[in-house]
Amino acid sequence: MEIYLDANATTPVLPQAQAAALAAMASDFGNPSSIHSTGLKAKATIDSVRASARRVLGAPTGRLIFLSGATEGIQTAVLSALTALKQRRKQDPGTAPSLLLYGATEHKAVPEALRHWNALLGLDLTVLAIPVGPDGRHDLAWLREHAPRAGLVCTMAANNETGVISDLDGIAATLAGSPALWMVDSVQALGKLPLALLERGIDYAPFSGHKLYAPKGIGLLYVREGAPFMPLMAGGGQEGAARSGTENMAGIAAMGAVLAALEEGRCFRPSATLHGYRARLAAALEEAFPGLQFNAPAAHTLPTTLNFSVPGCSARLLLDLFDAAGVRVSGGSACGASKALPSFVLQAMGLPAWRTASAVRLSFGPAADEAFIDEACARIRACGQALRESCQGLAAGSAETADGVVRWLADGGCCHVVADRRSGRCVVIDPQPEIVERLVSWLRCQRLNVAAVLRTGAPRDDGIEAAAAILRSAFSVIATDGPIRLGERRLAPLRMKGDAIGFVLDNGLGPRLAFVRDAAGVPKDGLAALEPEDLVVCTHDPHNRLARRVGDEHGDAGEVGDEWAIDAPALHRLLDNEPSARLIDVREAYEQCLGAGLALGGQAVPLSCVLDALPGWLALPANTPLVFFCRSGNRSGQVARALRRLGHARSFSLAGGLALWPHAAQEVATLDERMPAWE
Repeated sequence: MEIYLDANATTPVLPQAQAAALAAMASDFGNPSSIHSTGLKAKATIDSVRASARRVLGAPTGRLIFLSGATEGIQTAVLSALTALKQRRKQDPGTAPSLLLYGATEHKAVPEALRHWNALLGLDLTVLAIPVGPDGRHDLAWLREHAPRAGLVCTMAANNETGVISDLDGIAATLAGSPALWMVDSVQALGKLPLALLERGIDYAPFSGHKLYAPKGIGLLYVREGAPFMPLMAGGGQEGAARSGTENMAGIAAMGAVLAALEEGRCFRPSATLHGYRARLAAALEEAFPGLQFNAPAAHTLPTTLNFSVPGCSARLLLDLFDAAGVRVSGGSACGASKALPSFVLQAMGLPAWRTASAVRLSFGPAADEAFIDEACARIRACGQALRESCQGLAAGSAETADGVVRWLADGGCCHVVADRRSGRCVVIDPQPEIVERLVSWLRCQRLNVAAVLRTGAPRDDGIEAAAAILRSAFSVIATDGPIRLGERRLAPLRMKGDAIGFVLDNGLGPRLAFVRDAAGVPKDGLAALEPEDLVVCTHDPHNRLARRVGDEHGDAGEVGDEWAIDAPALHRLLDNEPSARLIDVREAYEQCLGAGLALGGQAVPLSCVLDALPGWLALPANTPLVFFCRSGNRSGQVARALRRLGHARSFSLAGGLALWPHAAQEVATLDERMPAWE
């Protein structure tokens, strides 16, 4: 069972809405512009849904236009307002407004629309962001100062990332007497907040159906009676010439079913119930992740949204963890999630960098029920337990002590820990400041004593030295310049060009690993102390090459072709035809624990431990197929490409990972029967 907690990005379609859409496609498919009976039935549906929308929104007057969604509504509103401003400037250039204002935490669709139409219409108005406080609400004093010169003010009813509810009454009072038109992005408010569009004097309010159980591709735009209006879409004159193009009858019918459900009050929970659900989810999160911090005050946020950060845990780690447990959350706005950037919303609120970079958003819809929340809380607690048991949280765990090389990623580069389970000793190479707190916790949880903290590259004063000082203090490390023995492993200084420093790890069983700062530090003569089969590992590894051969002069983004990705049918054929093929799960231990039912069998080698396994894989016969998989295919793709660069051409990654694996639960037993138990 999937626990979907990303409702601020989109929602499933309400069963009543599905039925209404299918009915519209099957029988009420007429063109509402046609004058025959089938067309008249379609026109009657549109009129009925519009009337329902007026009642739900409390908008008996003004335009209510059906369009594709909030982005089109925002574009239409901005175009309408700016066209009116251009006309005003022609008539009276001396008193025309000079500013366009938007909330600093607005969805990117708003400032982008402002800049686009401002440039296209040749207005050259100044576009400014309205500051927000630590609570995410607009700075009304700043707005009051700038409002007299503003032509358009754009604010949100509620923020999509944090759930912070804007002080719309305060904004309305601040704008009283201002010449500015006012647009309120109401996407997250529908079904959750009373908007009082008329009472507050809101000029434009866009809505999007897919944020409240309607399909994607349908939305509404409210335009106050008397507010300037300019159609974005010109053509056949549909929607009273407000939005040309044949109407999306299936979407309108589906949205009508959602609006009817809102009017009836049976599908959606009352506010008090939703607040209770949020409190239970918040308690489960705090129990699962000690030290967790919520990024917005509960008193001024939607009862369906929680935004939080966990000390020492990146947003990527948490997203992988939740996804392995079948819990769908996001790292902020869905539109910006793929960019993996710090949240600009939290930055605007002035939150510390670690919180803006590691924030996770949890959101549910108002149709959620008790059983759903029960299961969500149980899985959140299971996530915390899995993190502790793998020693990845800040609380103690029970994981088996690490043995070999463990790779830690941070924004600034890589940190490597060389551990020896038998002696309980380890060496830390290039500790990164972003992860040092979590690293200290992990080392203690692993019951490892730090024998040395080393750094590669030329000596310089940077964050690595500060992180090293924290480790030396936490573990009473004794400084050493000579070789260090960790059981059968020996770590020795490596001669580099200039005053650069490197280290070489030898376990006596095959190719050695040379740790250096970056590829530029590797002399062209091939590091005299190493052999051609040895592997070079760079602390600075922006393209996730993992390792390179001695003397490898290829660029960081060297091409390996595109045949490394293998889809499900091809994987089935490979396993049927080549019994020597190996499946390797590179998800981390906490993911494997939570997602055991999705595993495909084979060998488990977390990405963080791949460096230890590389020599063994490279020693296999060249025709041995190696197929790596993870949650999405990104990490397994890194490993497959790395092995191909290192010479093992038959390395593959399962395209789309487990997320796209067809009928994964049914396939497990079949694949497990084919796979030997690899040691």
